[in-house]
Amino acid sequence: MTKVNLHTGGIDDMGRRFVDAWKRAAAGKRVNETHLTFFDLEAMLTTLSPKRLALLRHMRREGPSSIKALAGALERDYKNVHTDVQALLATGLLVKDGALIVAPWDKVNAEMALT
Repeated sequence: MTKVNLHTGGIDDMGRRFVDAWKRAAAGKRVNETHLTFFDLEAMLTTLSPKRLALLRHMRREGPSSIKALAGALERDYKNVHTDVQALLATGLLVKDGALIVAPWDKVNAEMALT
């Protein structure tokens, strides 16, 4: 299973996760994890809007796609799907494989700090 961990927090939080992974690797433990950090809850929720979550789920079920094919399958306007894909590519929730877009994650864990 491929999993991505989403967090809210700042550079200090990212640094702590990096140092923790570094120490585990130095101790001989296997470290194979991906973390994406949003600076606040609002940014996370904007990025993971209901339409974008539906897009991610569709891509995970159906596999790699072009934006045009994705817009058709989702019965959405090409321009809006393009905007959503670009936002998800920028965060790392989608990746490009040549001309196709891929959803590489089976599971998304989200953790948010309320402080």
